[in-house]
Amino acid sequence: MVVQGGCHCGNISFNLNWEPEPTEIPARACDCSFCSKHGGVWTSHPAGALSVRVDDESHVSLYSFGTHTAQFHVCSRCGVVPLVTSTVDGHVYAVVNVNTFTNVAPSLLRAVPVSFGGESTELRLARRQRNWIADVQFVAAGR
Repeated sequence: MVVQGGCHCGNISFNLNWEPEPTEIPARACDCSFCSKHGGVWTSHPAGALSVRVDDESHVSLYSFGTHTAQFHVCSRCGVVPLVTSTVDGHVYAVVNVNTFTNVAPSLLRAVPVSFGGESTELRLARRQRNWIADVQFVAAGR
C-alpha cells in the first residue's frame, strides 16, 4: 500500500510505501504542547520507504524545541505539519502525521495516546532508530 499525504495547500507531500499492507495503522497522539496545538498524531513503519516532495522550500519552516533532536516540517503557507525528521548518527528518520493522509480510511487508524516527557535524549534517539521510518528520501518538485 502507498499511503499518500501532505499539507493542506500541497506544498509538502509524501508517499509512504507500507508493505505488507496494514490491517491497522498505529496513530500515536503525542501529549506535548506542540503536537497538542497542531493536531500531531504520528505513525511510522520502520520497514517502509518515505518519499517527501517540497514544491517551494521557502515556504517550509523547520521547528525544533525541547531536546532539539527533531525537526517539525511546518508549511508556512497553510500551517500544517505533515512530518517530523530526526537525524541520528548521520541518518535521517521520520514519522508522518495521520491527520494529513489523503487515501487512508479512518477506520484503519488505531489511536493511542503517548507521552515522551520523561524520556532521556539517549532513550529517545534509540527509540527513533528502532521505530521511525529509516528509508527517507526528499525528491525535487516535479519528479
